[in-house]
Amino acid sequence: MAWIRGPTIGRGSSAAVSLATAATGDLFAVKSTDLSASTVLQREQDLIFQLSSPYIVKCLGSDTTFEQNKIVYNMFLEYIPGGTLSDKIKKHGGSLEENAIRLHARQILLGLSYLHRKGLAHCDIKGQNILIGKDGLKIADFGCAKWVESGEPTAFAGTPAYMAPEVARGEEQSFPADVWAFGCTVIEMATGSGPWPEMKDPAAALYRIGSSGDVPELPGWFSDVAKDMLTKCLIKDPNERWTAIQLLEHPFFDPVDEEIISYDKISEFIRKSPTSVMDQGIWDALETPVSSENPTEIASSSDSPAGRIRALTGAGLDFSGWADEEDWLTVRGDEIDECPNLEGSDEFIDAESFTLFRDEEEEIQIQSLVSINDFVMDYLDGDSNNNAFTVTHTESVNDIFVFRIVNYENHVNGIISSSRSLLLFLSFFSGIISWCSLFNF
Repeated sequence: MAWIRGPTIGRGSSAAVSLATAATGDLFAVKSTDLSASTVLQREQDLIFQLSSPYIVKCLGSDTTFEQNKIVYNMFLEYIPGGTLSDKIKKHGGSLEENAIRLHARQILLGLSYLHRKGLAHCDIKGQNILIGKDGLKIADFGCAKWVESGEPTAFAGTPAYMAPEVARGEEQSFPADVWAFGCTVIEMATGSGPWPEMKDPAAALYRIGSSGDVPELPGWFSDVAKDMLTKCLIKDPNERWTAIQLLEHPFFDPVDEEIISYDKISEFIRKSPTSVMDQGIWDALETPVSSENPTEIASSSDSPAGRIRALTGAGLDFSGWADEEDWLTVRGDEIDECPNLEGSDEFIDAESFTLFRDEEEEIQIQSLVSINDFVMDYLDGDSNNNAFTVTHTESVNDIFVFRIVNYENHVNGIISSSRSLLLFLSFFSGIISWCSLFNF
């Protein structure tokens, strides 16, 4: 499958997650690591491939690529635009309302009950591993998961503060441990912190969890029925701890008023889904360059869109090898309004005059004959070898148009009166960058 890697949107101990665009324009997530260290990632893929639930993230396939002189293993996952549950908790001041917690907790339990019926323990349930989709929550990150009855020797894994007492003691890690971690995640939703916020040392936390009679403190503001549900999750003896299926029958979840917090009505919880890999806070995703002379000194750069374009395209980037008619990327645009047609004009008209429209596949297309007469261009870094220049929209500093002129030398000499041009269109809308394919006019 042909695809383009976009910005990094997550990073774990052994793999990074990037946003990606397929040749069809569809977005998905790519979890990547060196092939030589991909055993865990390949095992995770094998696990997810055997699962099918609306509460579990889907695996779409895998491949290998050669990047930066090494072979990279890539696992393709469905892209969940709402971020993690932990992100949402932080955005809402460190605490969610009980109705929201009820709905989220129920969906996590539905995912866990499915996994446990399949014989799989997740082994690392926490807010960071729960993703928020348009239609609800999905459990993700199966790097620690294991088949309980497989008999395969596996080390205990997970996040120390969320580990059950039997796991902290090194005895067993099975379905009850997921329920304990679920209870800790409910506490996270209610308080914005882990179940043992006063414990900063993981080793000390494990000792306390496994060897003392302590259990995490229940949120003081919780209703009695919510506290009772939590106590069923945090029973020290795993044989007495309630199962995910039993918890779904607890009065706390009867009824779940999904009208109060319907996923169709909480758009503030879910970021707008990007239309391409370039549409994901691209500037924030770029690494800030560091001076080679002084590793602690951050290299200077302009904050303006034009300055960033120059930094990306004007410094040492050779345009001479670009193909004129192929190998160009087309992705979907974002909120482009139709502008007046430029047809019949024999003078340069500013960017506002281009005709932009969407076809049935939501791709930007540009049609017009661009005529350039007596117009002073702002050449990128004064480098005529780049065959490129910028024109800034007169009405908005957020719109930048970059052209590539086939008969560039004639233009520089002021000879042409009507130039047939190839156009690469970059447009910034509210900090979002959208690419359009190259067109020959």
